[in-house]
This record gives sequence, C-alpha cells and structure tokens, in this order.
Amino acid sequence: MNSEFVVIGAGALGLASAEALLRQGATVTVLEQGSVGQESSWAGGGILSPLCPWDYPDVVTRLTTRGAQLFPDWARGLYEATGIDPEYLVSGMLVMPPFDMGLAQTWCSAHGVRAVPEEAGLLLPDVAQARNPRLLQAQRARVVQLGGRIVEHCGVQALPVEHARVSNLRTAGGDFSAQHYIVTAGAWSKQLLAGQAGQLGIKPIRGQMLLFKFDMPPLPHIVLQDGLYLIPRKDGHLLVGSTLEDVGFDKSNTETARATLLNRASVLLPVLRDMPIVRHWAGLRPGSPDNIPSIGRHPHLENLYINSGHFRYGVTMAPASVEILLNEIQGKAQPLDVAPYRWLS
Repeated sequence: MNSEFVVIGAGALGLASAEALLRQGATVTVLEQGSVGQESSWAGGGILSPLCPWDYPDVVTRLTTRGAQLFPDWARGLYEATGIDPEYLVSGMLVMPPFDMGLAQTWCSAHGVRAVPEEAGLLLPDVAQARNPRLLQAQRARVVQLGGRIVEHCGVQALPVEHARVSNLRTAGGDFSAQHYIVTAGAWSKQLLAGQAGQLGIKPIRGQMLLFKFDMPPLPHIVLQDGLYLIPRKDGHLLVGSTLEDVGFDKSNTETARATLLNRASVLLPVLRDMPIVRHWAGLRPGSPDNIPSIGRHPHLENLYINSGHFRYGVTMAPASVEILLNEIQGKAQPLDVAPYRWLS
C-alpha cells in the first residue's frame, strides 16, 4: 500500500490503525493533542467483553466477539515484537445479581458463550482482560518500530476541504498533508470534525476508577455486579470501576464517586474498606448511541475516514474495528455486516 495517512488520535484505536497500515506498507503519521495513549484507552479496565452482553444489541456484540477472537494473536504479536507484555489473560468474569438469569443463559446458549451457573451468580469462564497501559506502551513501541511517526501535543485546529477531499490539516504544530486522513480522536472526534461530523453522536462520558494493591490477586476472576466491576491483575493490583457521568469534557475526580465506588466494592470484598486507595482517576469515554461505533469512509469526502465512538469497548473492539477499516480502504470483503457502523451524513 503506497499511500500516506495521517491518523488523528493516539489511543488504542489510533495506534492499532497506524500499526495495521504500516504493516501494509503505508506511510503513517499519528497526531495526538496530548500525550500518546493517556485518555480513554489508558483509563479503562481492559475487560475484553461487554459487561452483560445479553443487554446489548447484536450489532455491538458481533464486533466485541470478533475483537475478542482476534485479540490473543494481536497481543502476542505485540509482546513478541516489542518485549512489552499487554498482559492478555483469560480470567473469567462472575456476574452477580441483580440480572435476568434466564435471559443471560438463553443468550449465552444461542451465541455459543460458555456460562456456568454458580451460587453467587453466572460465571463466564472465557472472558479475558488486558492491561490497558501496558497495551498502549506496546502499541506505541510497535508503531515506532514499523517506521511510523508520532507527533504529540499537536491538536488539530481545522480540516480544510477542496473538491470533496480534505486538503491538509491545520494543527498547533503546523500543517500536515497526506493522501488519506483517519479520525480516531475518541470523545473529541465530533468536536474536531465540526461541520464535517455529519450524524456522529459521539460525546464524552466520564468514568472514574479506583486502584488497590494486594500481595497477590484477591479474586480468582473479574467480578461484576450491577455495573460495578472488580478486575484483579496478575501482580496483585485490583481495579474498581466505573462511573458513567455525562458532564462534558470535565475529567475531575469527585469525592462522591470515590465514596460510592469504595462503598459498593467493599460489600463485595470487605477487606477493601481498610485498605489505602493507591490511585483514583477519571477518563472520558467516546459515548455513542447504543454503544455503536462509527467506522469507515466519510459520506462525502473521499479521503476522510473514522474509527471512533466505541464508548466502553474501544480496546475490546480495536482489532475488529481496524480489520473493518482496512478492508474498506482496500476494497476487500468484510468479515461481518458493516452497514450499522457507517458514517452517516
């Protein structure tokens, strides 16, 4: 692929898009308004599954399922190439009441998902996780290794259009030109595109999380109850999350969220009440209607693409989303129906 691309946004999806293009022989520059991988992708917990997949439309779970299928080989390839371990781990997830057990079991059976009823709830033993900060470190290293250029602290200010094409990008770091442009700017995508956004429904949704540290993993698997999850890492860290807050571009931590998360988590794991909180942070998810992302070519501009709006599951969907994007760029057959992800005018 002898083409030049500029990727706008250096989260998991932007770096994955850049890596895939570089592997195809393209020339790629990645622009990031802040620091690489420090927004929504870094802040997430890395559960490689919808929290309760039976609560989502099939258009979402088809993409998460495809992403989860591709993830092990992708993570392994990053580890082997860079020496940085994304810590892909099949840890399983225990879903605790309240939820509709009958609906859950019926959905799992229909979709070939293993589900084991237990006294405490429903165990999904094949659910995996990745450690987002390590994944992003590996992705960045791989993009650089493949010859990609990454420019940080370079916010896009305008996308001039001529003859149904983006002509160049005006940024805080000067102008950038390429044959093709891909927007992977997460919660900032609609704002960045301004008058070219079309029907994008992307907006920031804040999520706050807490981090604890044990000598060894305190739980044998991920635990989920009514939107609250506890994610045990191999080294004893435990993540507790997450809130869903429609507060615009405010990334502040709040005492209310801290107390709510701690109180709810302590019911599931009482020892947490007497433990110090190692860290408390917030991230801005790219919220979208029904959690359905936008992937593909702009409806009117032939050299502008998007891979954004994945809401809670950008890391999970990343390998599948990039597969769809590259197939569209190259005119190849798709692995699933991509119509629901099209960029609408």
